[in-house]
Amino acid sequence: MHTDTCLAVIPARGGSKRIPQKNIRLLGGKPLLAYAIQAALDSNLFREVIVSTDNEAIAAIATQLGAHVPFLRDANLADDVTPVSAVTADMLDKIDLLGQQYRYVCQLMPNCPLRTTSDIVDSHHQFLETGAKAQISVVRYGWQNPWWAMEMNEHQILAPVFKDFMTSRSQDLPALYCPTGAVWWIKADVLRKERSFHVPGKTGWEMPWQKGLDIDTEDDWALAEALLHLGFGKFCDAPV
Repeated sequence: MHTDTCLAVIPARGGSKRIPQKNIRLLGGKPLLAYAIQAALDSNLFREVIVSTDNEAIAAIATQLGAHVPFLRDANLADDVTPVSAVTADMLDKIDLLGQQYRYVCQLMPNCPLRTTSDIVDSHHQFLETGAKAQISVVRYGWQNPWWAMEMNEHQILAPVFKDFMTSRSQDLPALYCPTGAVWWIKADVLRKERSFHVPGKTGWEMPWQKGLDIDTEDDWALAEALLHLGFGKFCDAPV
């Protein structure tokens, strides 16, 4: 596919509360944002790698790292409740007004720093092969099996959520998958119309849970540092 057809959008607002300044905090000696930007640039799939942010400091660092920040995000799209899909759709709208029409959009969340260039390229191949309207990255649930989930009341009494599966062996249960924000693809026309990646018929691209890690808490951050030390999260599948 010609790179002129693909746009990468990296949403990175400045108002992170659980980990202040998360998107520019150093992980392995690099701003968290650097991992998404470099992986996208090194994939050679995109005409533009754009960071959507409401924060001037993030914009400056993103530009230094090689991404484009053509404008700052509107404040009404930088709160705690706006779906990230709406942010990416808004960026596509603004790019459309500049006369740059894309066929495909890839959304890369910076809080998933262990995704690699190969993950972007391989997910792109599957997306094109399936012809899906949208594709999101997922990781398979492991030993914390959702089929065995239980609720606990104020008296510590447990009740199974899926009581028919509580006595089943894990190997006899269907695999379940959890979305991760690492690599999401969508046809641009679909995003323009639906304003969301969550459209009927969307497909999943499975990746290892280690590379799909979402950083939302300090514990997540510590785990990312440990996995990075073990060799996960390489820009181009080479040591960082």
